[in-house]
Amino acid sequence: MAVVSFKCPNCDGELIFDPASQNYKCEYCSSKFTQRELDAMQQAPANGRENKAETDQRTSAGEDARLYSCPSCGAQILTDATTAATYCYYCHNPVILGTRLSGEFLPDRIIPFTVTKEAAVKGFLDYVGKKKFVPKAFFNKSQIESMSGVYFPYWSYDVDLAGRLEGEARRVRTWRSGDIVYTETKHYAVVREGNISLDNLTETALNKANQKLIQGVMPFDFSKTKPFHMGYLSGFLAEKRDIEQSAVKGKMQGKMRGFAEQLLRQTVSGYSSHSLRNIRFHALSERFSYCLYPVWTLTYKAKDGKIYYYSMNGQTGKVCGELPLDYKKLSLVSAVVFAVVAALGLIGGYLV
Repeated sequence: MAVVSFKCPNCDGELIFDPASQNYKCEYCSSKFTQRELDAMQQAPANGRENKAETDQRTSAGEDARLYSCPSCGAQILTDATTAATYCYYCHNPVILGTRLSGEFLPDRIIPFTVTKEAAVKGFLDYVGKKKFVPKAFFNKSQIESMSGVYFPYWSYDVDLAGRLEGEARRVRTWRSGDIVYTETKHYAVVREGNISLDNLTETALNKANQKLIQGVMPFDFSKTKPFHMGYLSGFLAEKRDIEQSAVKGKMQGKMRGFAEQLLRQTVSGYSSHSLRNIRFHALSERFSYCLYPVWTLTYKAKDGKIYYYSMNGQTGKVCGELPLDYKKLSLVSAVVFAVVAALGLIGGYLV
């Protein structure tokens, strides 16, 4: 199955994942289904329907463009090489490009959206409302309607380490007896060793995204991670990774070693000073996972061509953004402030 579309068994409408209820709902007849019910429907015969397959062909739009057929209306859907879930431009039904998320590109885990679009829009308006010099075009109706829920790809790294450090510590005691000051210094050989488990170190797995956009909303609550299921993508956009594990492995291992060393060093306490050396670690086990995490995004192309962005963590609601400035409004306010200050200066000089 190359192109996936989840159908309502009651009316044949499209099923989408609902962040509020964590179930699937039909936009046409309002039927709702649990994950278990959706799994059962997928295992059952599809009433003779077959999803139209991906043509997966190079097009004149560029080397990385791919052409798909919408399983609902047959319209041709043009995407780039990393898009994994999108909408049909003609019938607006959600479409999941299954071949993008199969084989080695099948995600291991996912954090489903829990923040609805209504909540994301409200959070955006509250955030922008506090910024006095943002252009109105950035938060007009059409701009807000373009806010998208996107699953971005990440690499997650878990490791169990065995560590050992050696060093020397000193404990200094000073006291006075009469006119004489005594100092006692005791020297200790310090050895610490133990096992350390570190989980969920995360690196982005997509080159083309604005890294501030998808890093600024970290962290996620990883305790809510679920095994991957295609259904979570229905109604949202999704990206496929284009950064492989080998490209981030060294960086993630280096970070993990730094965290582990910090934890081991913290066990050396109660001394006046210490010198630590011979800090060694070796991995007992390590696990890399390919994950999709939810982000609400909104971008704005300014007149100077620069792309500004706003993003919200689709699970926790944390926001970040780089907003444009309305320089005309800013200049006008500055001119008014300058005029008021100048007028007050003149009045003060006249009174003197």
